Amino acid sequence: MARVAGVNLPLNKRAEIGLTYVHGIGRSTANEILSKVGVDPDTYVKDLTEDETVKLREAVETLEVEGDLRRDRSQNVKRLSEIGSYRGVRHRRSLPTRGQRTKTNARARKGPRKMSIAGKKKPPAKK
Repeated sequence: MARVAGVNLPLNKRAEIGLTYVHGIGRSTANEILSKVGVDPDTYVKDLTEDETVKLREAVETLEVEGDLRRDRSQNVKRLSEIGSYRGVRHRRSLPTRGQRTKTNARARKGPRKMSIAGKKKPPAKK
């Protein structure tokens, strides 16, 4: 069981893909780490030796990943919100922060459509 930065890497995936299960590590960063440590990206996680796992763990510890990264990102959003910047206000209202249109689209950020007019009342059920 390869455990890196508090995350269990899936055993049946290649090391290159398995490292991306750690929050803050994508494909390019995973490849950089593997080349620095000297592990073949095509090696499966279950085939990694204990020594290679320790090297990977040490290499990932030098990066800002998982809890630290999540905390920093939330603090950045909180700071923007507290100083009342435009981006902070957009975060507070759950609207897009980077200039996208909101008249149409933006459903992922705004959530499901709300009824703009009162819904029809259902007729009473007959017995």
